Amino acid sequence: MPPRTPLTRQRVLRAAIDLADQQGLAALSMRNLAKTVGVEAMSLYNHVANKDDLYDGIIDLVVSEIYVPRVGGDWRAELRNRAISAHEVLLNHRWATGLLGSRVNVGPAMLGYIDATLGCLITAGFTYEQADRAWNAMDSHIYGFTIQAINFPLAPDEYASAAQRFLPLIPTETHPHMHALAALVITGTHSGAADFTFGLDLLLEGLAGLLPR
Repeated sequence: MPPRTPLTRQRVLRAAIDLADQQGLAALSMRNLAKTVGVEAMSLYNHVANKDDLYDGIIDLVVSEIYVPRVGGDWRAELRNRAISAHEVLLNHRWATGLLGSRVNVGPAMLGYIDATLGCLITAGFTYEQADRAWNAMDSHIYGFTIQAINFPLAPDEYASAAQRFLPLIPTETHPHMHALAALVITGTHSGAADFTFGLDLLLEGLAGLLPR
């Protein structure tokens, strides 16, 4: 019989992430997690203090997957890479955005991630106040867009057929602009899909305008 893999905090947290990815955060109970790693529930408390400690640990591991901007590089490119990476990571862990936005996260990955983001902005010439507001504005875009992408009831390949069904509700006489837009989606001239980078580039362009010329 092969030796059993020792239980460690890292193994517990990774198993918790896998469980949440597969079944959602609601399924992440200590009982279910213990069953996943093949131990009694009480054994988990040697590695995580409680449910809050578990949540803090798994969200910090998720943050560790996100691109950390380089201080002293091209700040716009670095923050663009950061935002796109964060959006992709949070789409991979569909439960994580809500947890990330509802807790005070002080894990090592999160602290390093925030400090590097601030350093990138400060080095580029932003004041501390501007840098603080800038990264919060960007994260609001990331979190909000990600939540909408996860919860939106239509897939991109369903937009044209949905627009066709809704067209009678928005006749030209009462809703001319919505009707015209729906027609573009129906014909394929416009996809109708929301574009994460569109809003991101608007934010970066606006931030660039704050810097001294």
